[in-house]
Amino acid sequence: MQRFFEILDIGIASVNKTIAVVGIVAGTLLAFVNVVMRYVFNSGFSWAGEATNYLFIWSAFFAAAYGFKKGIHISVTILIEKFPPQLAKIYLVFSSVLTTAFLIFIVVYSIQYLQILHELEFMSVDLNMPQWIPMLVLPIAFLGASYRAGEKIIEISKTPADKVIRNAEAEMIHDSVVKK
Repeated sequence: MQRFFEILDIGIASVNKTIAVVGIVAGTLLAFVNVVMRYVFNSGFSWAGEATNYLFIWSAFFAAAYGFKKGIHISVTILIEKFPPQLAKIYLVFSSVLTTAFLIFIVVYSIQYLQILHELEFMSVDLNMPQWIPMLVLPIAFLGASYRAGEKIIEISKTPADKVIRNAEAEMIHDSVVKK
C-alpha cells in the first residue's frame, strides 16, 4: 500500500508541475505571437486572448495544488511557535483538516458548476467550445490540492509534537532552496 501512495504522490506532483509549466510557457508564447501578428502583420488570432487566459488559469491552479506538496503557501507560525508543542500539533492538524474540508467543498461544488454549464450548453465565445471543458481545471486541481492537504494531516499526525514546528520550518527552508 505504501508503494501505491508513493507512485500516486509522484504522479500527482508530475501532473501538477507539468501543467503549471506548460501552461505558463504556452500562454506566454501564444500572447507574444498574437501581439507580433497584430502589430507587425496587422492580423492575429481572435481566439488567442481567451486561450491565453485559460492557459494562465490552468497554470495557476495546478501550481497552487503543487504548493500544498511543497508547503509553500502563506502561513504565519509566530503564534503557534509560542504554543506548547502538543497544542501546536493539535492546531496544525485542525488547520489542515479545515483546509482539506474546504478544498473538498470546492471540488464538489465545482463538479456541480460543470454540470450546470453542460446542461445550459454554455459555449466559450472565442474558442467555440463548450465552457465546461476549460473549467475542468476546478475539480481536477482542487482534488489534487485536497489530496495534498490530507497528506499533510497524516504527516503532522505522525510527527512527534516537539518536532512539528521545527519540521515545518525546516521543510519550508529546504524546499525553497532545493529544486527537484
